Amino acid sequence: MKKSLFGYGLTTRAIAEHCQKDGGWEIYDDKFEISSGAPKLDEFGNALLNPSEFDPAASELEIPSPGFPPHHELVRKARNLISEYDYFDDYEGLKIWISGTNGKTTTTKMMQHLLERYGSQMGGNVGVPLAKLDKSAKIWVLETSSFTLHYTKHACPDIYVLLAITPDHLSWHGDFAEYERAKLSPLLAMREGSVALIPRVYESSAAAQNSLSRIICYEDEADLAQKFGIDLGEIKFRTPFLIDALLTLCVEKILFDRCDAARLNDFVIEGNKLEELTDARGRVWVNDTKATNIDACAQALKRYAGRKIHLILGGDDKGVDLHPLFAEFKKYDLQIYAIGSNTDKIMFLCDEYGLSCVRCEILQTAVSEISKRYRDADFKKSGASE
Repeated sequence: MKKSLFGYGLTTRAIAEHCQKDGGWEIYDDKFEISSGAPKLDEFGNALLNPSEFDPAASELEIPSPGFPPHHELVRKARNLISEYDYFDDYEGLKIWISGTNGKTTTTKMMQHLLERYGSQMGGNVGVPLAKLDKSAKIWVLETSSFTLHYTKHACPDIYVLLAITPDHLSWHGDFAEYERAKLSPLLAMREGSVALIPRVYESSAAAQNSLSRIICYEDEADLAQKFGIDLGEIKFRTPFLIDALLTLCVEKILFDRCDAARLNDFVIEGNKLEELTDARGRVWVNDTKATNIDACAQALKRYAGRKIHLILGGDDKGVDLHPLFAEFKKYDLQIYAIGSNTDKIMFLCDEYGLSCVRCEILQTAVSEISKRYRDADFKKSGASE
């Protein structure tokens, strides 16, 4: 019997390279041609095969690259499908998983910044595959995607930090209910003694009600701070990063009965996340290009409520209904600039909701239009997202 990997991306390549003790792997990817004789091998001796050559009866386990959708032919044929989290479930240290729609990368990096002195390592969706993590590390801090959770059968965290869930990746999951199910699924696998921090909206969910873990529900930043005795005045981060900082401090409180806000305040938010720049004319420009879904956009706007906002909008909506976002836009003094493949849809929705919008198609045109329209009276009191 053979072990199979689906896709040859970051996750599966790391497994192929670092997990050779049980023999080689058969790796299936659309980019590999059908074998005319003996299959080609990679530098680690693993067979590189076309998906059409996969024989489910001859495979003892299958691990997909997280991005492989459930409708892929290999996934549909697989009989022993598990995730990389399942494969490395023999790790004996403490496992912290962070998930949600927005903020999980920042929360994961904040968590690592705070817990590194306790012997933590960071990985998962944040860029370091589990195959490359040190199994002797005391703590694994893992950013956990809905894709990975969808394929995980038995692995579970000791602490699960769940941020808000809003519509995203619906073209992959099929619908929002399935996306939510994936995000809540760790609760059903968690054991007694484990802890989960989840939004209060899921307090009555079947997953929470049937979990063996200690469930701590939170409403918002103020609620979290009150529950864990944290002084919000000691934290330098503003919305939307304040919730990430609080969840990080809550985990330190759970593990070590302390909240080192001073140390956390040394953490630097990565570029392109609500990164504010002031030009020579005193105009504030905000680079939030890391925001890739509608909730991230909505959360970013909250920081600039009460100001004139020039918003560049575009990109792949990933099958999400944009109407709730445009209804949210009505709360703000917005001038929208539409770019990218969704330009027509953005223009149509702006017309439907009575929002002012300029067709720009490309980023350079949008910036030029903003520069023309950004009035002197707007200086120092408005933000432009690009």
